[in-house]
Amino acid sequence: MKIVIPDDYQDCVRNLDCFIKLQKHDVQIFNDTVHELDAQVERFKDAEAIVLTRERTAITRELIDRLPHLKLISQTGKMASHVDLEACKEHGIVVMDGRGSGSATAEMNLLLILAALRNLVPEVNRLQSGQWQGSLGRQLSGKVLGVYGFGRIGQQVCQLGRAFGANILVWGRESSLSRAREMGFDVAQSKQEFFSKSDIVCLQLRLNKETLRIVTAADLALMKSDALLVNASRAELIESGALYEGLKAGHPGFAAIDVYEQEPVLMAADPLLQLPNCLCTPHLGFVEKDNYEAYFGVAFDNINDFVDGNVKNRVV
Repeated sequence: MKIVIPDDYQDCVRNLDCFIKLQKHDVQIFNDTVHELDAQVERFKDAEAIVLTRERTAITRELIDRLPHLKLISQTGKMASHVDLEACKEHGIVVMDGRGSGSATAEMNLLLILAALRNLVPEVNRLQSGQWQGSLGRQLSGKVLGVYGFGRIGQQVCQLGRAFGANILVWGRESSLSRAREMGFDVAQSKQEFFSKSDIVCLQLRLNKETLRIVTAADLALMKSDALLVNASRAELIESGALYEGLKAGHPGFAAIDVYEQEPVLMAADPLLQLPNCLCTPHLGFVEKDNYEAYFGVAFDNINDFVDGNVKNRVV
């Protein structure tokens, strides 16, 4: 099959161990993302299969209408709303997905929390510029770590936080709160209590119609002046512009952000990068070798299974 793999920012996919699974196919890899429709058509016009890295490229009805050779979309991880599944179904395009462990993203959340609390990046920069200690950081132990969402990754973050001595507080849907109670974690009595009581708020929600902009400016205003908000899930969980304004107003006092409304962020274009009380990383949550081997390994297996007439991971 003629396969196109876009959005390989680090040019790393061809160096994965699992890439050998595509040795019998004609593979073309791009190291950037294009958003303009004509540019996308040019990129995918000969593709029989497209391998998507999470939601980096949206596959719209308008694009699908102009890709007559496309037979298969193989998604790394679980399918989200970035692919028009109804249009795929109408055009007879098979969509298949897979699953990763979530451990890399859970670990990234802890890394952001610890780096933010200990002022790690500013202190490293001070040392490299010829200076010595310049601030007093804080420890995670004893802090109230609020985890909004109690799915697979949220549960891992709770367990990791507990191992560091944090007091875990969970908020989310009633089913999430029930699971959290069963696993021995405290739950907030209300959304207001969750945001006002937490020293650290960690967002662990999937983005969908129900969670879009679920965190409002009013929620952020409830946070302590020394509280930390961590978002390594999706930027659109937060009301547009609310985090920027909240950080300028001092509620929360600090943020650690791995996701943005427009990605990739080039030339420091996002305003959050200009704030001294915001630690920004380039969406590294799931970007880790073991996770990539798992994600792409399944995505490549999907292609070979499709050729063999096996579509067990079919979405549509």
